[in-house]
Amino acid sequence: MKRTRNFDGMVVTINGTSLIKYMIAGILSLLFVFILSAALTSVRPEYRPSSPSVYYLADGIAGGAFLQMLSSENHYFQAALPEEKQPQGLSPAAFKLATSISLDDPRSLLGSELPGFSLYDTEIIVAGKGSNYTNVPVESAPPQEDLIKARKASIASLEEITKKDKPDSAPPLTTAGRKAVFLYSTHTTEAYKPLLKSNKAVDVTLVSKILQRDLISKGIGTEVSGTNVQDIVEKRNWNYARSYDASRPVVMEAMKKDKDLQYVIDIHRDVGKHTAVIREKKYAQLAFIIGGKNPNKEYNIQVAKDLHSLLEKKYPGISRGVFLKNSKGSNSLYNQDVSKNALLVEVGGEENNLPELEASAEAMADVFSTYYWKRNGAEAQ
Repeated sequence: MKRTRNFDGMVVTINGTSLIKYMIAGILSLLFVFILSAALTSVRPEYRPSSPSVYYLADGIAGGAFLQMLSSENHYFQAALPEEKQPQGLSPAAFKLATSISLDDPRSLLGSELPGFSLYDTEIIVAGKGSNYTNVPVESAPPQEDLIKARKASIASLEEITKKDKPDSAPPLTTAGRKAVFLYSTHTTEAYKPLLKSNKAVDVTLVSKILQRDLISKGIGTEVSGTNVQDIVEKRNWNYARSYDASRPVVMEAMKKDKDLQYVIDIHRDVGKHTAVIREKKYAQLAFIIGGKNPNKEYNIQVAKDLHSLLEKKYPGISRGVFLKNSKGSNSLYNQDVSKNALLVEVGGEENNLPELEASAEAMADVFSTYYWKRNGAEAQ
């Protein structure tokens, strides 16, 4: 259908059929966008596509600047700005949107220029003594073949190392046979070199067993996963980066099987050597890692901060702090979306020895029991 109009000698032809087609196409496009948005937001968090630039833009905007943005449309929000806080301009946010560079963080520039630098793109939530951006925990490299062989050859020594005489008296509080804590390791082949040299158990499985022993001595029922996650990765021919995909079903199955499990802790070790000397005794330092892609991260951060605070009071210097990871170089979820009480704990580094690891496990069990009984309506005695 065409309509023709004559305006001072100029002829304008309007094709009504084409106009209707354009309108229908526009409506269908909007419907497609809404349906696609609904589909993308309904999938599991780890499979959702995301833009790091947009995420970091929103994450990096200061509270005052964000309130200013809101108050530009609704002046009611101006009342929430502290009187002593000067209004912040939006130029830094606009600059970050255009360039993905934060003026307050030079790592945003270096990370895009230096290969591998994004691995260190970690936010320090709480810094322990000596912790800074030069020594934040990092994802360890895939295990070497000789370490894997050594692990298989020496795994039997776990039972010998973790043996301990029963305490003279029963703990004043117990979980009455219930398992409240689940310990596992995604990187089961992360090794401790001093143990490898002594031909003993060489990986973080040892730490889980020792921690289980000490938690039970405090009356807290604890289960340790018997699954070698790296065997799953190897059998499925996955690369090392997919280790958390392999450990996820292990955690989900444990929680499904036992509804009493309240805390899920993934035990790792960092690179290097991390030792604290407290009252003339050496401890392997602990670090709490939180995944930035985890929807439960605020809850998990609070648990980690509480434990860090308790550790600092009783064992000053043992905790390296609480770290938030959300970069292309890390998993940034760590299966922590399965529980608000899920943690990833780095226990020492590859150079720490057995006495240091045992001391730290005992300290962790001591502090965790205080925290646990307080949250469950009773003070640990």
